[in-house]
Amino acid sequence: MSNKQKPVDLSRAEYDILRVLWKRYPLSVREVHEQLEKTYGWAYTTTKTMMDRMANKNLLSRESFHGVFVYKPLISRPAGLARMVAFFADRVLETDVDTVVSLFASNKSLTPREIDELNQILEAEFKEKD
Repeated sequence: MSNKQKPVDLSRAEYDILRVLWKRYPLSVREVHEQLEKTYGWAYTTTKTMMDRMANKNLLSRESFHGVFVYKPLISRPAGLARMVAFFADRVLETDVDTVVSLFASNKSLTPREIDELNQILEAEFKEKD
């Protein structure tokens, strides 16, 4: 996972799958499914379909380990957060991105390195739009 990642569009479900994998990876579909089952009420096959699609979108890697596919994130936590932060700042709070990023810093939900990466990604994204 590199510092040069661009913000990606993620659905809430994709973000939640990544959130599970950012905490610990690699994990099987079953392990991810067990953590998200109560939130979404999905069948196991739905979780598998979502994760396979995410692998096709280069959001996850998939490898066989003793006959079971295991997945790990291909994007960093800050890259996953970047699009949501930009949307939240612009459309929900109607403020600048720096204000929202500072909220992460003040409540320690991200490490200083992750905050730096998030800032770099967002700065690069907004420079491209200007």
